[in-house]
Amino acid sequence: MAPRQIKMPGKDNSDKEAEEVFSQRKRPESGRYLLQVDKQTKDSYKTSEAAQSAALEIKKAYPIVQVSIYDSIDNSIRLVELPSAPS
Repeated sequence: MAPRQIKMPGKDNSDKEAEEVFSQRKRPESGRYLLQVDKQTKDSYKTSEAAQSAALEIKKAYPIVQVSIYDSIDNSIRLVELPSAPS
């Protein structure tokens, strides 16, 4: 029986070297305000108003979770609560 020859495909690293690979643990941050749900960062926003409106939407849909906005420059955390209904 003749020995079997295996050919390996060539590696193409030209496109992969230029891309920066992000894992699930470290995501790219593009904004100052980070939206956190149960202390896990979900998204980032450039303005406080955009982060606040997104946080309120999540809080309305899921009132049991803890939603907060982290200011990465001031290092402060603001918890988001649903507005109380007038009685």
